[in-house]
Amino acid sequence: MKLSWSDVTPEALFLNRRSFIASLGVAAAAPALAAVEKPNSFEQITNYNNFYEFGFSKTDPADNAGQLTTDPWAVEIGGLVDRPGSYSVADLAPANAVEERIYRLRCVEAWSMVIPWLGVPLAGVLEKAGVQPGAKFVAFETLYRPEEMPEQRRRSMDWPYREGLRLDEAMHPLTILATGLYGKPMPNQNGAPIRLVVPWKYGFKSIKSIVKITLTDRQPVTTWQAMQPREYGFYANVNPQVDHPRWSQATERRIGAGLLGGRQETLMFNGYGDQVAQLYAGMDLARDY
Repeated sequence: MKLSWSDVTPEALFLNRRSFIASLGVAAAAPALAAVEKPNSFEQITNYNNFYEFGFSKTDPADNAGQLTTDPWAVEIGGLVDRPGSYSVADLAPANAVEERIYRLRCVEAWSMVIPWLGVPLAGVLEKAGVQPGAKFVAFETLYRPEEMPEQRRRSMDWPYREGLRLDEAMHPLTILATGLYGKPMPNQNGAPIRLVVPWKYGFKSIKSIVKITLTDRQPVTTWQAMQPREYGFYANVNPQVDHPRWSQATERRIGAGLLGGRQETLMFNGYGDQVAQLYAGMDLARDY
Protein backbone atom coordinates (compact mmCIF):
# COMPACT_ATOMS: atom_id res chain seq x y z
CA MET A 1 0.00 0.00 0.00
CA LYS A 2 1.65 3.21 -1.14
CA LEU A 3 0.92 6.22 1.03
CA SER A 4 1.81 9.85 0.74
CA TRP A 5 1.55 12.39 3.54
CA SER A 6 -0.56 14.47 1.15
CA ASP A 7 -3.16 11.68 1.21
CA VAL A 8 -4.70 12.68 4.52
CA THR A 9 -7.77 10.66 5.46
CA PRO A 10 -10.36 12.56 7.53
CA GLU A 11 -11.25 10.77 10.75
CA ALA A 12 -14.88 10.13 9.77
CA LEU A 13 -13.86 8.57 6.44
CA PHE A 14 -11.18 6.53 8.19
CA LEU A 15 -13.72 5.08 10.64
CA ASN A 16 -16.22 4.37 7.87
CA ARG A 17 -13.56 2.56 5.88
CA ARG A 18 -12.51 0.52 8.90
CA SER A 19 -16.15 -0.38 9.61
CA PHE A 20 -16.60 -1.54 6.02
CA ILE A 21 -13.43 -3.61 6.10
CA ALA A 22 -14.37 -5.16 9.45
CA SER A 23 -17.79 -6.12 8.06
CA LEU A 24 -15.97 -8.13 5.41
CA GLY A 25 -13.87 -9.87 8.02
CA VAL A 26 -10.68 -8.50 6.47
CA ALA A 27 -7.93 -6.43 8.10
CA ALA A 28 -6.40 -3.59 6.11
CA ALA A 29 -2.88 -4.64 7.01
CA ALA A 30 -1.90 -7.77 8.89
CA PRO A 31 -1.28 -7.87 11.75
CA ALA A 32 -3.58 -4.92 12.67
CA LEU A 33 -5.05 -6.78 15.60
CA ALA A 34 -7.50 -4.26 16.98
CA ALA A 35 -9.35 -3.77 13.69
CA VAL A 36 -12.75 -4.64 15.15
CA GLU A 37 -12.41 -2.13 17.98
CA LYS A 38 -13.34 1.48 17.31
CA PRO A 39 -10.25 3.67 17.44
CA ASN A 40 -10.16 6.62 19.76
CA SER A 41 -10.68 9.97 18.08
CA PHE A 42 -7.79 12.00 16.76
CA GLU A 43 -8.57 14.63 19.38
CA GLN A 44 -8.40 12.11 22.23
CA ILE A 45 -5.17 10.56 21.00
CA THR A 46 -3.44 13.89 20.57
CA ASN A 47 -4.70 15.64 23.71
CA TYR A 48 -4.38 12.94 26.37
CA ASN A 49 -0.93 11.46 26.50
CA ASN A 50 2.39 11.31 28.32
CA PHE A 51 5.46 12.98 26.88
CA TYR A 52 7.19 14.27 29.97
CA GLU A 53 9.75 16.31 28.09
CA PHE A 54 6.88 18.75 27.55
CA GLY A 55 5.29 18.54 31.02
CA PHE A 56 3.64 16.10 33.38
CA SER A 57 -0.02 16.95 32.76
CA LYS A 58 -1.86 14.91 30.12
CA THR A 59 -2.52 18.08 28.12
CA ASP A 60 1.00 19.53 28.42
CA PRO A 61 2.38 17.74 25.35
CA ALA A 62 -0.35 19.18 23.13
CA ASP A 63 0.15 22.62 24.67
CA ASN A 64 3.95 22.71 24.52
CA ALA A 65 5.17 20.44 21.71
CA GLY A 66 4.37 22.79 18.85
CA GLN A 67 7.82 24.37 19.13
CA LEU A 68 9.60 21.07 18.45
CA THR A 69 11.57 21.08 15.18
CA THR A 70 11.19 17.73 13.41
CA ASP A 71 12.62 18.49 9.97
CA PRO A 72 15.41 17.78 9.32
CA TRP A 73 15.70 14.69 11.52
CA ALA A 74 18.27 11.93 11.76
CA VAL A 75 18.37 8.63 13.62
CA GLU A 76 21.82 7.29 14.44
CA ILE A 77 21.97 3.50 14.16
CA GLY A 78 25.07 1.94 15.64
CA GLY A 79 26.62 -0.70 17.83
CA LEU A 80 26.61 -4.28 16.60
CA VAL A 81 25.46 -3.59 13.05
CA ASP A 82 27.15 -3.94 9.68
CA ARG A 83 25.99 -0.61 8.30
CA PRO A 84 26.07 2.00 11.07
CA GLY A 85 25.18 5.53 10.15
CA SER A 86 22.80 8.45 10.28
CA TYR A 87 19.45 7.76 8.64
CA SER A 88 16.60 10.10 7.75
CA VAL A 89 12.98 9.22 8.49
CA ALA A 90 12.47 8.67 4.77
CA ASP A 91 15.37 6.18 4.81
CA LEU A 92 13.81 4.22 7.67
CA ALA A 93 10.17 4.47 6.64
CA PRO A 94 9.82 5.19 2.91
CA ALA A 95 6.28 6.04 1.86
CA ASN A 96 5.83 2.87 -0.18
CA ALA A 97 6.69 0.70 2.85
CA VAL A 98 4.35 2.31 5.38
CA GLU A 99 1.62 0.06 6.79
CA GLU A 100 -1.53 0.72 8.77
CA ARG A 101 -1.57 -0.89 12.21
CA ILE A 102 -4.52 -0.46 14.57
CA TYR A 103 -3.26 -1.38 18.02
CA ARG A 104 -4.46 -1.24 21.57
CA LEU A 105 -2.38 1.00 23.82
CA ARG A 106 -2.33 0.19 27.55
CA CYS A 107 -0.66 2.72 29.81
CA VAL A 108 1.00 1.56 33.02
CA GLU A 109 -1.30 4.10 34.73
CA ALA A 110 -4.26 1.78 33.94
CA TRP A 111 -5.86 3.72 31.08
CA SER A 112 -6.06 2.59 27.47
CA MET A 113 -6.82 3.62 23.90
CA VAL A 114 -7.06 2.11 20.43
CA ILE A 115 -4.83 3.95 17.96
CA PRO A 116 -4.52 3.68 14.15
CA TRP A 117 -0.79 4.01 13.54
CA LEU A 118 1.16 4.29 10.32
CA GLY A 119 4.63 2.82 10.32
CA VAL A 120 7.05 0.10 9.32
CA PRO A 121 8.18 -3.08 11.08
CA LEU A 122 11.28 -2.43 13.16
CA ALA A 123 12.64 -5.79 12.02
CA GLY A 124 12.99 -4.52 8.46
CA VAL A 125 14.94 -1.47 9.60
CA LEU A 126 17.30 -3.57 11.70
CA GLU A 127 17.79 -6.08 8.89
CA LYS A 128 18.79 -3.28 6.53
CA ALA A 129 21.32 -2.07 9.10
CA GLY A 130 22.71 -5.62 9.32
CA VAL A 131 22.35 -7.13 12.79
CA GLN A 132 25.59 -8.79 13.86
CA PRO A 133 25.55 -12.24 15.55
CA GLY A 134 26.58 -10.90 18.95
CA ALA A 135 23.60 -8.53 19.27
CA LYS A 136 21.10 -9.46 21.99
CA PHE A 137 19.37 -6.16 22.80
CA VAL A 138 18.28 -2.94 21.11
CA ALA A 139 18.65 0.38 22.96
CA PHE A 140 16.72 3.53 22.04
CA GLU A 141 17.22 7.17 22.94
CA THR A 142 14.92 10.19 22.67
CA LEU A 143 15.92 13.63 21.45
CA TYR A 144 17.66 15.87 23.98
CA ARG A 145 16.92 19.48 23.10
CA PRO A 146 16.24 21.59 26.21
CA GLU A 147 15.60 24.74 24.22
CA GLU A 148 12.52 23.10 22.68
CA MET A 149 11.59 20.58 25.39
CA PRO A 150 10.92 22.69 28.49
CA GLU A 151 10.91 19.92 31.09
CA GLN A 152 14.45 18.95 30.10
CA ARG A 153 15.60 22.33 31.39
CA ARG A 154 14.25 21.46 34.85
CA ARG A 155 16.15 18.16 35.15
CA SER A 156 13.04 16.57 36.63
CA MET A 157 14.16 13.24 35.14
CA ASP A 158 17.40 11.76 33.88
CA TRP A 159 17.32 13.04 30.30
CA PRO A 160 17.51 11.98 27.56
CA TYR A 161 14.83 9.33 27.89
CA ARG A 162 16.10 5.80 27.18
CA GLU A 163 14.39 2.50 26.50
CA GLY A 164 15.30 -0.97 25.30
CA LEU A 165 14.06 -4.30 24.02
CA ARG A 166 15.44 -7.77 23.79
CA LEU A 167 16.41 -8.47 20.18
CA ASP A 168 13.65 -11.04 19.62
CA GLU A 169 11.09 -8.52 20.89
CA ALA A 170 12.45 -5.87 18.56
CA MET A 171 12.34 -8.28 15.61
CA HIS A 172 8.76 -9.41 16.31
CA PRO A 173 6.37 -8.47 13.47
CA LEU A 174 4.08 -6.54 15.84
CA THR A 175 6.87 -4.10 16.77
CA ILE A 176 6.88 -1.03 14.56
CA LEU A 177 8.49 2.34 14.09
CA ALA A 178 5.50 4.65 13.69
CA THR A 179 5.60 7.85 11.65
CA GLY A 180 1.93 8.81 11.67
CA LEU A 181 -1.58 8.18 12.90
CA TYR A 182 -5.00 8.56 11.29
CA GLY A 183 -3.32 8.89 7.91
CA LYS A 184 -1.44 12.01 9.02
CA PRO A 185 2.19 12.66 9.95
CA MET A 186 2.93 11.92 13.60
CA PRO A 187 1.88 14.89 15.76
CA ASN A 188 4.68 16.37 17.84
CA GLN A 189 2.94 15.50 21.12
CA ASN A 190 2.72 11.85 20.11
CA GLY A 191 6.40 11.42 19.30
CA ALA A 192 7.11 13.05 15.95
CA PRO A 193 8.62 12.33 13.61
CA ILE A 194 9.32 8.67 14.48
CA ARG A 195 8.61 6.58 17.55
CA LEU A 196 8.50 2.99 18.71
CA VAL A 197 5.22 1.09 19.21
CA VAL A 198 5.25 -2.25 21.08
CA PRO A 199 1.57 -3.02 21.65
CA TRP A 200 1.87 -5.84 24.20
CA LYS A 201 3.93 -3.72 26.60
CA TYR A 202 2.96 -0.79 28.79
CA GLY A 203 3.07 2.47 26.90
CA PHE A 204 6.25 3.85 28.44
CA LYS A 205 8.23 1.22 26.50
CA SER A 206 7.13 2.82 23.21
CA ILE A 207 9.74 5.57 23.24
CA LYS A 208 9.00 8.78 21.32
CA SER A 209 11.02 11.09 19.03
CA ILE A 210 13.86 8.62 18.55
CA VAL A 211 17.33 9.86 17.61
CA LYS A 212 19.45 6.82 18.41
CA ILE A 213 19.13 3.05 17.99
CA THR A 214 21.98 0.90 19.26
CA LEU A 215 22.45 -2.85 18.96
CA THR A 216 24.27 -4.28 21.97
CA ASP A 217 25.15 -7.52 23.71
CA ARG A 218 24.11 -6.20 27.13
CA GLN A 219 20.73 -5.29 28.55
CA PRO A 220 20.54 -1.50 28.23
CA VAL A 221 19.80 0.89 31.05
CA THR A 222 16.25 2.24 30.70
CA THR A 223 15.00 5.45 32.26
CA TRP A 224 12.12 4.30 34.43
CA GLN A 225 13.82 1.09 35.53
CA ALA A 226 16.86 3.10 36.62
CA MET A 227 14.74 5.67 38.47
CA GLN A 228 12.22 3.35 40.15
CA PRO A 229 13.19 -0.31 39.63
CA ARG A 230 10.58 -1.62 42.07
CA GLU A 231 7.79 -0.05 40.02
CA TYR A 232 9.00 -0.27 36.41
CA GLY A 233 10.77 -3.37 35.15
CA PHE A 234 12.74 -3.82 31.96
CA TYR A 235 10.13 -6.04 30.29
CA ALA A 236 6.98 -4.08 31.23
CA ASN A 237 4.66 -6.61 29.60
CA VAL A 238 0.98 -5.88 30.20
CA ASN A 239 0.06 -8.34 32.93
CA PRO A 240 -3.20 -8.08 34.90
CA GLN A 241 -1.85 -10.59 37.43
CA VAL A 242 1.08 -8.40 38.50
CA ASP A 243 0.01 -5.15 40.12
CA HIS A 244 1.95 -1.94 40.16
CA PRO A 245 3.07 -1.37 43.78
CA ARG A 246 0.62 1.56 44.02
CA TRP A 247 -2.40 0.33 42.04
CA SER A 248 -4.04 -2.71 40.51
CA GLN A 249 -3.37 -3.67 36.89
CA ALA A 250 -6.38 -6.01 36.69
CA THR A 251 -8.62 -3.43 34.99
CA GLU A 252 -8.27 -0.32 32.87
CA ARG A 253 -10.17 2.83 31.96
CA ARG A 254 -10.76 3.28 28.24
CA ILE A 255 -10.28 6.92 27.31
CA GLY A 256 -13.44 8.27 25.72
CA ALA A 257 -15.78 5.75 27.34
CA GLY A 258 -17.42 8.48 29.42
CA LEU A 259 -18.26 8.70 33.12
CA LEU A 260 -20.61 5.71 32.88
CA GLY A 261 -18.28 3.65 30.73
CA GLY A 262 -16.88 1.79 33.71
CA ARG A 263 -13.66 -0.19 33.66
CA GLN A 264 -12.77 -3.20 31.56
CA GLU A 265 -10.63 -6.18 32.32
CA THR A 266 -7.03 -5.92 31.23
CA LEU A 267 -5.92 -8.70 28.91
CA MET A 268 -2.65 -10.56 29.31
CA PHE A 269 -0.08 -9.08 26.93
CA ASN A 270 -2.76 -6.47 26.13
CA GLY A 271 -4.63 -9.09 24.11
CA TYR A 272 -1.66 -10.09 21.94
CA GLY A 273 -0.78 -13.26 23.84
CA ASP A 274 -1.35 -15.58 20.88
CA GLN A 275 1.34 -13.69 19.01
CA VAL A 276 3.94 -12.99 21.72
CA ALA A 277 3.54 -15.36 24.70
CA GLN A 278 6.12 -17.75 23.23
CA LEU A 279 8.78 -15.06 23.64
CA TYR A 280 8.55 -15.54 27.41
CA ALA A 281 8.19 -19.30 27.69
CA GLY A 282 9.73 -20.51 30.95
CA MET A 283 10.15 -17.01 32.40
CA ASP A 284 8.72 -15.88 35.72
CA LEU A 285 6.76 -12.82 34.64
CA ALA A 286 6.22 -11.71 38.23
CA ARG A 287 9.98 -11.53 38.66
CA ASP A 288 10.76 -10.35 35.13
CA TYR A 289 8.08 -7.68 35.14
